Order: sequence, then structure tokens, then C-alpha cells
Amino acid sequence: MIRLEFAEELMKMLQRAWTPLMAAAFAVLTGLAAQSAAAEELAKDLFGAKQLPAVAAPQSFGFYSKGCFAGGVAIPMDGPHWEVMRPSRNRRWGHPVMIGLIEKLSRDAAADGWPGLLVGDISQPRGGPMLTGHASHQIGLDADIWLTPMPDNRLSTNQREKMSATLLVDEKTHLVKEALWTPQHARLLKRAASYPEVERILVNPGIKKKLCDTVKGDRAWLRKIRPFWGHDYHFHIRIGCQPGSPGCKRQEATVRGDGCDQSLAWWFTDEPWRPAKNPDKPKARELMTMASLPRECRAVLDAPAPSSAEAATYYGDGRSIAAAAPEPAVAAAPEPAITSGAGALPASANAFAATPEIGIPLPRARPGN
Repeated sequence: MIRLEFAEELMKMLQRAWTPLMAAAFAVLTGLAAQSAAAEELAKDLFGAKQLPAVAAPQSFGFYSKGCFAGGVAIPMDGPHWEVMRPSRNRRWGHPVMIGLIEKLSRDAAADGWPGLLVGDISQPRGGPMLTGHASHQIGLDADIWLTPMPDNRLSTNQREKMSATLLVDEKTHLVKEALWTPQHARLLKRAASYPEVERILVNPGIKKKLCDTVKGDRAWLRKIRPFWGHDYHFHIRIGCQPGSPGCKRQEATVRGDGCDQSLAWWFTDEPWRPAKNPDKPKARELMTMASLPRECRAVLDAPAPSSAEAATYYGDGRSIAAAAPEPAVAAAPEPAITSGAGALPASANAFAATPEIGIPLPRARPGN
């Protein structure tokens, strides 16, 4: 009996000693894991530090909000029918197809009567998460175009940095400001949606509603116009994954129709505008490390850069992109080019390949970033 009581007491003593030891060990392991994660630099800092693209064939890796791209080219700061805004951000880079599309849109829109495009953010030189702003724009296939027409006089660098865009939607009613909206805005969006390579165009719900209420005749293009938070001073063009990018993840196809239905009516209820349940939740870019991205993004990050930004600038007037060689090597000869529209693209790119038809999605839960 005495031996049994002794054994029970011994077991209790061991349990009392073991519990804090296990807790301490767990705390040590947790701390080491946290230190390891903290020691891995954030992807946004690594990609945000790159000033020039990766010298390689154009290729997108991953998804629009989690990826990168190689072989990026820059749209010139000025064109006959466009100007790049916020140049200090260095976000005028994209897949050659995206850059060619913007230049084509500028020409076609000018022919339609739009004075010229003010080009907002496209992507960083190698894509990836941005230091500030967008969750997407990571694989060179997204671009923002202001809904403010290009002014008659060329903007100075200072004006491009500080000029405010025109907000077309009333933040209280979520409706378009009638005094500012013009038929030319609708014509510009229709032109952008007319290109087969454009899969989606994001606009403010108020703009979508205005189009639904006023567009007559052909309304098929309206299904590419998708309502989303923000986008009250610009529209967001998204093209599909391009040939030569097997690692690019397509966006899920959505339902057909013009989108002027219950999915649009939802935006004019209280639900979309309720405060976020966890407003302090870190944005994805604040947590995303290289381990979160496709493994190819490490190679993109480490790839050599061209000799200059000019060497990797796309011109749509018949001149090909200068082949970009890393310093100190001598620049290689230009790649053979194929003609598409008014400009030339690298032979590895297909500027205007058609993409499958995309419809309008039903509303989803409000994103955290």
C-alpha cells in the first residue's frame, strides 16, 4: 500500500515537472519558427528594390495577386496619345502584350475622340508584390488607366507626381456624378472591352450601373465590365495568361450575361460597405515571403538586368525593343520581330492572341486587402 502511494506521488511530481518543461520547449520552438520567418525578407521589399526587368523571354509566373514575370518592357513616358503618371513609382512595366495593348488603345481612343490616356500603375519591373497599393498587378498583365483625359499641354514631371485625378463617383450614394460623366467615358470603356485579349475591366459599381442604365444597342461588351471597390477615378484592364507562360495561373471564368442584374444590385445594399471585421489584419503583401511565390520568382529576382530602362522600352511605331544585355556585357543584336498592328514585338510574344470569353462574377466576400 505504501509502495502504491509512493508511486502515485512520484507520478504527480513528474507531471508537475514535465508540464512546464513541455511548455518551455514549445515556446522555444515557436520562437525559433517566428525568428526564422522574420529573418526571411518580405517579397515586396525584394521586388520593390529592382529598378530594371529580368533579361529573359516574356513569361508570367503565378497568379495576378501572387506571382512575378520576366522579360518585362516599359511603356515610354510619353507617346503621341498617352502620358505616364506617378513616374517615381517605376510601375510602367509589363508583359510586351500588355504594353502593346495600351499603346493600341491610346491610338484607337484618340480616333474615337478621347484626348489621350493618362497611364497609371502597370507593374514593377519584375512584378511581384508592391511596396504600397495594389494586391494584384504582379505578373505584368494588369494596367490602370485614369478616367481623366490627357490635357492639351504636356504635363511636367512635377505635375504627373502631384496632379489629382477626377473622382467620378459620389462616395455617399455610390452613383456617378452626372456633371462629370460624359458619353466619351462610355466610349473609352467600350473600346477597351472590345479587344479579345482583355478578359476583365474593373470599375466602380456606380460606373457599372451608369453603363447598364444608358448603353443602348450592343451590350455584349458590358459583361467584361466588372464592379469592384475603389476604381472611381481609373479603370483596371486585365488580360489573360499569354502563350509561352505555362506557369501563369488563369483567373476563374465567370458567368455569362451583361452583369446588370442582382449581382450589381448587391453593390447598392449596405453589405458591401460595412466596415471590415478585422481592420487591423495585415495585408497580404505584409506577410508574403519568397516562399509564398512560385519558385521561378527566385530566378526572376536573381536574373541579370538590361543595360538601361531605355534598352527595355517598347515602341509601337515600328521600332523593335532593343535587346537588353546585362552590364558589363555588350548589348546583343535585336531579336527578330514580328509585326502586329502598328508596332513590332519580340518574336517570342503574340501581342493580340484571342482569349476565351469571360463573364461577370457574382459578388464575393469583401477582400482583406
